[in-house]
Amino acid sequence: MLACCAGTAHASGGAGAAGVDGAALSATWGLPFACMLLSIALFPMFAATFWHQHFGKISAAWALAFLATFAASHGIAATYPLFLHALVDEYLPFIVLLGALYTIAGGICVYGNLRGSPRTNTAILALGAVLASVMGTTGAAMLLIRPLLRANDNRRHNTHVVVFFIFLVANAGGSLTPLGDPPLFLGFLNGVGFFWTAQHLALPMLFVCGVLLAVFFVIDTWLFRRADEVRAPFLDPTPDTGRLGIGGKANFALLAGVIALVLTSGVWKPGIGVDLPGARLELQNVVRDAGLIVLAIVSFVFTSREARADNDFDWAPIVEVAKLFAGIFVTITPVIAMLRAGEAGAFASLIAFVNDAPGRPNDALYFWATGLLSSFLDNAPTYLVFFNLAGGDAQALMTGGAKTLAAISAGAVWMGAVTYIGNAPNFMVKAIAQQRGVRMPGFFGYLGWSCAVLTPVFAAATWLFFV
Repeated sequence: MLACCAGTAHASGGAGAAGVDGAALSATWGLPFACMLLSIALFPMFAATFWHQHFGKISAAWALAFLATFAASHGIAATYPLFLHALVDEYLPFIVLLGALYTIAGGICVYGNLRGSPRTNTAILALGAVLASVMGTTGAAMLLIRPLLRANDNRRHNTHVVVFFIFLVANAGGSLTPLGDPPLFLGFLNGVGFFWTAQHLALPMLFVCGVLLAVFFVIDTWLFRRADEVRAPFLDPTPDTGRLGIGGKANFALLAGVIALVLTSGVWKPGIGVDLPGARLELQNVVRDAGLIVLAIVSFVFTSREARADNDFDWAPIVEVAKLFAGIFVTITPVIAMLRAGEAGAFASLIAFVNDAPGRPNDALYFWATGLLSSFLDNAPTYLVFFNLAGGDAQALMTGGAKTLAAISAGAVWMGAVTYIGNAPNFMVKAIAQQRGVRMPGFFGYLGWSCAVLTPVFAAATWLFFV
């Protein structure tokens, strides 16, 4: 549910709505986006202090570099609709939804502290994976990350706990409903049945999550049994209470309101809107976004300050996501346009790669191609690209092309866990964990974790379900 609002823009035309001819663009237009990714990857490793002070300026610099170069080459008349499309149709709905979920979930405080044992940690991860398909990966991640961090703040080795939390709660757990993750919501908007994903991805999701939980339990048990793992009780910043309580319960009703607004925007199509250069303001989307803002304000105003203070709530994580994804949404535009151009675009070799022959999709390759691109691009438009490459007919894909559609859906959702930028909650969880003193790996360090753990799991899932 992270960027499902942003995905609606792609459902109605995507990058093409901004008048970008992807077939006419060379691969060099992807350089600003590549530099944006490299900045996220390298600056925290080699210039951490500079990055934390100026990451917003760096993000803006790459966005402006692309816009200025594009304006010089294609003119302001072509660039302005491009920018407006990225801002109005994609970024603003994305950050409004994410901000609403962050604000509302941040008002739910889980009091008390459990002992961060392997069984407790595994149970929390399993619960989060289940909740992710109900309240979205963002909502589930924001609800459970702080209790999980408190439970493990007296352990010397807790990085792996957060890494597996990202794998399971912020990504793979959102596989069963359109509410879970933006690619599935985008499929719902394009005619895929609400319960189709649960019917066709339940077994693959249970396999992936089950294996990841088992691997985590083994690693956590091994570390927990080390003699130096748990600090002395008097060094525990949040002593164990053995029981939990919940504050800010009214926010659960507000989360239900978020779900209702998002669902309504997908099924209510009054056909009323205002056309802007490169963008269109649809009534249902305006109502949704206004409603989300109202729910966030209600949560912030009426949730007790004590609950938010006890939750260590602050705006830093969502501000970081807002600044970085502003640059990502602008610089990614030509990349998506080239992908949407299919065999006429700069990535024609990729398009040919995923099909054994015209009309004969290779489901395993669709899974990996969709997933790997979703690891570095926004997974909602990536899903739509491969959805259209597979025919774009929801009824046909849900029946005769069910395995292909399942492969595309699973690849887009699961492989958002491969990098920090694959899914917005990854960034938010990382930021919150670092605020709590967890030594989170850098971009390449996390990539090493994901490759080592996820690659064999995804390879097994490919053999079992997509070959």
